[in-house]
Amino acid sequence: MSVYEKLKALNITLPSVATPAAAYVMYVQSGNNVFLSGHLAKKDGKVWVGQLGKNISTEEGKEAARGIAIELIATLEAACGGDLTRVKRIVKLMSLVNSTGDFTEQHLVTNGASELIAEVFSDQGKHARSAFGVAQIPLGACVEIELIAEID
Repeated sequence: MSVYEKLKALNITLPSVATPAAAYVMYVQSGNNVFLSGHLAKKDGKVWVGQLGKNISTEEGKEAARGIAIELIATLEAACGGDLTRVKRIVKLMSLVNSTGDFTEQHLVTNGASELIAEVFSDQGKHARSAFGVAQIPLGACVEIELIAEID
């Protein structure tokens, strides 16, 4: 099944690519690698504000991370000139989880993105990953994730 067939089967429609909120671009290609800028969690079209361990549950954080993965795929499609079949490998995700000092489930939150990426891209979607707990993320977002991919 192709990437596009998997997205359709999952009932996922890719959104428009977000515009940068500051002095950066949404992606940069260097050789065959594409580096996607961090994407913030959104809920109902607005930044999903909150802190894990305080007012957002692990399951909600996982849902936020899954939503970010959909936006990352849309940005990756743009970086591939509109053709996700050019993706050879999802190399790495880095996840920042806005969390209290005693919250230790950043890895479970990040699974929301990792599991969807692996489902959509199959073996090419299996990636290296880091998941960090941080004291704050821009705009108060609960989760921010960036991605590195190899394309042809």
